[in-house]
This record gives sequence, structure tokens and C-alpha cells, in this order.
Amino acid sequence: MVKARNILPVTGLVLSACATAAPERPNVIYVFPDQFRNSSLGFWNEGEYAAQVGWRGDPVLTPNLDRFASESVVLSDAVSNFPVSSPHRGMLLSGMWPEQNGVVLNCMSERPESSLREDAVCIGDVFSAAGYDCAYIGKLHVDFPTPNDPQRPGHYVNDAVPEWDAYTPPERRHGFNYWYSYGTYDVHKHPHYWDTAGNRHDVNEWSVQHEVSKAIDYIANRDGGRDPGKPFFLMLGMNPPHSPYASTDDCDLEGYELYKDKSLSELLVRPNADTTLAKAASARYYFANVSGIDREFGRLLRALDEAGLTRNTIVVFASDHGETMCSQGITDPKNSIWRESLNIPFIVRYPGRIEHRVDDLLLSTPDIMPTVLGLAGLGDRIPASVAGRDFSAVLTGEGEQPARPRAALYLRNLDGERDAEGLVRGYFPAARGVKTDRYTLELTIDRSGALQRVLLFDDAKDPYQQHNIDPAAEPELFAALCRELAVLLRESDDPWFRERTLAGIVPYDNL
Repeated sequence: MVKARNILPVTGLVLSACATAAPERPNVIYVFPDQFRNSSLGFWNEGEYAAQVGWRGDPVLTPNLDRFASESVVLSDAVSNFPVSSPHRGMLLSGMWPEQNGVVLNCMSERPESSLREDAVCIGDVFSAAGYDCAYIGKLHVDFPTPNDPQRPGHYVNDAVPEWDAYTPPERRHGFNYWYSYGTYDVHKHPHYWDTAGNRHDVNEWSVQHEVSKAIDYIANRDGGRDPGKPFFLMLGMNPPHSPYASTDDCDLEGYELYKDKSLSELLVRPNADTTLAKAASARYYFANVSGIDREFGRLLRALDEAGLTRNTIVVFASDHGETMCSQGITDPKNSIWRESLNIPFIVRYPGRIEHRVDDLLLSTPDIMPTVLGLAGLGDRIPASVAGRDFSAVLTGEGEQPARPRAALYLRNLDGERDAEGLVRGYFPAARGVKTDRYTLELTIDRSGALQRVLLFDDAKDPYQQHNIDPAAEPELFAALCRELAVLLRESDDPWFRERTLAGIVPYDNL
């Protein structure tokens, strides 16, 4: 078990260099629906894109995202290093690894030590300091829920035990001056939000549709909540297609019409998908939400066109992790190194600066913050605390090109021990792994620290990861990947590196 570390404060790294942004600064919109499979994009079955990957895309209709991709750089191999909502979001916002930013587990009231550090310099802090108007709309899920309900002081925002949802007070909003958000609440058609002033809004509308409407209002400045003299940075965190996805009560009805008459074998087309699982029927509702998100994303893009802002706005479409959707015979949609959990969409449009292409850059989650800042011309403001790298030059093809990563790190943490009050203390680093351009390796340990499982796949020959390679049959390959893992663990100051976990396999002392 790893105890929470006492890490030095990082505030003040960029905030002291506050200057008004130049008028030519681009606006930035970052859209990230939760649990959206990279394969759930219709264009992956088209010739240009299909030729770049060795797997089959889902049979989904996403015309707006397809058109957006044709105007963008599309990454085929972007990675969610810790494919769970809160840890991904902590890395996304801070550019730091989970142990450094504080979000080491999914945030909920029984895990008081997993919460985004208030003193972390996050992407909103940097944009705000650079003179941007900053807005956050939708799901946040990086705060440890506390009894701070603005409408019921001294109480959690709901009466559930344990509580997952959270209200984020102004001092924890990290530079976002426009706020319309919540922690996590999985009732897609009856969502709620807290606005900038802390007022709660309960809504009877599919959450994605409502959030896009709020984003359009913000862009058009219909309620005067945005400073029109500044460029803007908008993050839009949608909850669907995250579960629940068990009935029409959970999904976009217009999207459902596209899939309701399809058989499970028509929907779950991958050879590693088990259509006999009880979860298999959820594919109709999941894909319904995918197509609903596509429709609403198209509405957002049209609003940019109507406002005359398209050419000077960077738009990113991504996700926090994937969804296994009955692959590998498992029901857990995430928190695994399986490709469909680890791989996320990452599509970037920047008119006049980015030319359309598909790129296999192994972008990691901590790389997103510095890369987005670099695209906006704020590369010199990237905080020293950021562990990720700025790959904006790779996306634009301009300037000196950074070395591309050889591999990406994979993390899986579980709860640590519980105290007398039942609260989780510390965390257990159960698995670590590495993804290269061709191979996937995961090492899992038991609570005693002994090796429990090895997963090793040749993703080029075995794109659906159906054939686990015996390390004894490929000793040189296994040793090379363990060396790559050791390098990444050292660079991230991971507890496996500090404690020399599996030192007989992972060569920490011979790098």
C-alpha cells in the first residue's frame, strides 16, 4: 500500500507572469465525453482511416465527427494512462501524474486522500493568467466530496452513502471564472449543475443536449457571463456515453432509432466481443448516445460558424477513457490495459495551422495540457510542475520537431487499507504496464507484491488482443518491454520504481 505523499506546493509558477493576452490568441474548446470508445467513430471504417489501423470500427453513425475529422489531425493511438474518470481528469487538468496531482483513485467520499490538489497549477489557471475567459461546463469528478452543499450547509450534495457527487467551491475551480458543473451524477436525463454563484439547477433534459446549449449561450455571450474582450477557453465534460446504458431511460432517443432493430451480432462486430454477456444488450443504448453526442457536437460547431469564430478557434474532441463493451469477456468497461479501455479519441482542428492527416503519436494524458497550451501559443507558460510534453509542433508540423515517445505508461491503483471509520487510506499500485507502437505489456501483483499476472500482446498481429504471449517464449521481447517500463516508472517517480517492485523482472538498476 502506498501512503499519500507530502509534495511541495507548486503554486506561483505561472500566475505571477500575468499579462493580457494578445488579440490574435485563438479560442480553445476541449470536448470530452466520458467513456467514449475510439472505435466508436464512424470514419474508422472508411478507406483513408481504416488503412491506418488494424482493427474494425464500430457500426456507428457519426456524420458530424466524420466531417470534423476530415478537417483535423486524428490520433490513432492516444492513451488514457490510467483509464478511470478521476485519475484521467486529474492528469488532464494538471499535466502531472496521479500521485503528484493528488487524484490517485476515483473520487468519492470514502477516499479522502484522492482529490485534485488546490495548489496545483492547472490548465485553467494558465489560460486565466494569460488573459483568457475560462469556462467549465459538465462533469468534473476530481474533488473529494465534502459536506459543503451550498443549499444545505453541513451536508453532502446528496444523501447517498458513500457520496460520489460534489460541489466545487470557487477556490477549487482552478482559473475557471464561468462555472456550470457537478462532480459525478449518472442520471443522464435528469442532471443537475451548480453555476458560478453556487446556485443549483435541476434539469429535465438529456445532459449532453443541455450542456451544448449552455456552451452555445456562453460562446454567444447571451447571459453576459463571458468577457467579450478576451479569447476564451471552454472545457465541456459530457457524462454520456458513460453508464448507465440499460434502457431508453438512459439514452438519446433520436440516436436509439438508428440501432433499435439491429441484432447484437450486427452491433458487436469485433471477434473478441462476447454477445452472450448480459451487458451485450447495452450496445444499442451506448451507440445511441454516441450518435446523440455526434449530433450535439455538430450543433456546437455550427454555433461557432454562426458566431464567425471557427477560423480562430482550436477545437479538440477526446475522452477520458474507453469502453470494453463485452470484449475480452469482461463487464468492467475501463480500468484495464485492454486496448478498448486504454485507447481514446483525440482529434484536433485548428484552421490554417493544422492540416488533415491521421497520426500514430503515442500521446499520453499528461501531454494534453502542455500540448493544448503550445497550440494556443502559450508554450512558454507551461508550469515546471508539468510532467507531460508539448507535442503541438507534431500536430502543426511547424518548427523543431520533438522526439516522439517510444512508449506510454499504464497505471492501475486499487483502494488501500481502511481505517476504523471505514475510510480508504493510501492506495495499492496493483498493476503497471507499457504500450508501444506495436506491443502491450501489463504486470499485475498481489497484495504481497508477488507477480500475479502477465499480459503481453503483439497488437500488430493480434489487434483484438486474443492471444496472450508467454514471456518464456519471447524472452528478448519481454526483457525489452520491461526495460521500457522501468524507464517510464523512473521518469514518473512511480512507487513501483521507489520500492523496486518486481525488481527481478523490471531492471530498475540497469537503465
